[in-house]
Amino acid sequence: MKVVAIVASYNEERFIGGCIDHLYQQGVEVYLCDNESTDSTVEIASRRLGAGLLTIESIPRDGVYRWQQILRRKEEIAAQIDADWILHLDVDEIPLPPRPGTKLTEAIAEADAAGYNTIEFSEFTFVPTSEDPDHDHPEFRRSMRWYYHFAPRPWHLLRGWKKQPAKVDIATTGGHIVDFPDRKIAPERFRLQHYLFLSRAQAMRKYACRTYDAKEVARGWHGWRPFLDPSSLRLPSRSELNFAAHDLDLDASSPRARHCIEWE
Repeated sequence: MKVVAIVASYNEERFIGGCIDHLYQQGVEVYLCDNESTDSTVEIASRRLGAGLLTIESIPRDGVYRWQQILRRKEEIAAQIDADWILHLDVDEIPLPPRPGTKLTEAIAEADAAGYNTIEFSEFTFVPTSEDPDHDHPEFRRSMRWYYHFAPRPWHLLRGWKKQPAKVDIATTGGHIVDFPDRKIAPERFRLQHYLFLSRAQAMRKYACRTYDAKEVARGWHGWRPFLDPSSLRLPSRSELNFAAHDLDLDASSPRARHCIEWE
């Protein structure tokens, strides 16, 4: 079974190498859509061509972050690419199978054999804490182990699907939920580790330095990101979070409906 992750990037030099390497280890190949990065994202990714990375496509940028444009292009790629299953991912996300001891591709094959054509991911959001505020280094996955289960709605991340005969829709929901006729969602949720930001400074570079599409912001897309400033970026304490010594420890019993930046 051939599984391809369509991943978008813009100035993600800290994340891109680990993202591709992790997916390759899980049996998944990557189609990278780079939105004209100005850092070393493309250079780092290029070293992995033929070793997890299928190709790098450049999506033009006119100075404005246009998420809908990227999502529509992802829909086109998903309809055209040679793959059995598609994953729609961001570069700061690490998808995992629902159970230890299997690879992503093996778990997807099980869902496929059972007659399902869509998988959902439970999101576990990892963030720095007030006690440990800076993880902006290559070993962030080892050092930043405090997290919360983010689940703002019953269906949050329907982001994997069996290739369909017609183009699917991921743009309508801002990339959260794939939609197509006769969708059959696997009951067992996969897991996804989301590294929201690594430090205050990295959060400001990642979110606050972008110019967002005004129409998307008016629609409610991007949430708090277009309005982020250093004074509003409160880091949660360890006491507000869960701790995972390793990836098997992820606990979904106490979901949060908002990201930590919006907590009282």
